[in-house]
Amino acid sequence: MSTRSVLYALLVLCTVSLSALPSLGRAAAPPTSDQPPSTVDQAEEETRRMVQLGPGDSVTLSVFGQPDLATTTFIGDDGTLTVPLAGPVPVNGLSPAEAARRIEKALRDGKFLVDPHVTISAIVSRSQRVSVIGEVSHPGRYVIESNIAIFDLLAEAGGVTENASDIIYVLRSDKDGNVTRHEINLKGMARGSLTAADQSLKSGDSIFVPRAEQFYIYGEVTAPGKFRVEPGMTVIQAIARAGGITLRGSQRRVEIKRRQPDGSFVTFKPKLDDAVHAEDVIRVKESIF
Repeated sequence: MSTRSVLYALLVLCTVSLSALPSLGRAAAPPTSDQPPSTVDQAEEETRRMVQLGPGDSVTLSVFGQPDLATTTFIGDDGTLTVPLAGPVPVNGLSPAEAARRIEKALRDGKFLVDPHVTISAIVSRSQRVSVIGEVSHPGRYVIESNIAIFDLLAEAGGVTENASDIIYVLRSDKDGNVTRHEINLKGMARGSLTAADQSLKSGDSIFVPRAEQFYIYGEVTAPGKFRVEPGMTVIQAIARAGGITLRGSQRRVEIKRRQPDGSFVTFKPKLDDAVHAEDVIRVKESIF
């Protein structure tokens, strides 16, 4: 074998050996754009955006490494926060994190600090208010904290009444003034099946608790009156809800008076497993024997 052939064989061998070695010190490849962000991170970020500062809010402000600049103060009626050195800084409508970034910029632009790191925490929020209307004991406007849950706010309003529906609505206006309606199932909340983002509230929201659908029953039942229409309720279940049929009544002599879409009424004899509708009037007649 010639000297040139030997050198060429050694060169090929070295190239293959080096390519087989693991990469050392190589930076990890950045995540690709098609990797979805974490659902938990999205929910947390959405919750942070829900918290907005406004006039009357009490906040604490701290600057890392600058204990003399730490302060607890209120946001003024003009929506500004008075910051040591920087003076009034507009923060109305901003989240605490956004307000902190704006204050950092004010400190840098004023050449007071080179690279400030600001933290803002809301202590008492007086600007964040939500209206609670409908079937609650004490309808009105209530101040909300950043982490308040819908159940807690309903409790502040004295709780829902016995006529309240299990389905409530959160009414929210977007930046264009359009109102959207978010349906919330209270039973779903009690079971813990809703996420934090589902239960989060924003200043300006309204919680509407409608009246539950009801039916009426009279005649030969133990406790005639008005009752809630439960999901999937049948005629026999409605009779049981009214205490059952008396000794003089007959389950074969039941009739329902029901409103039609055009506003008229029809009266008919139902089957015992027929569904009960809202505003049905059920009559249990006396037995003829």
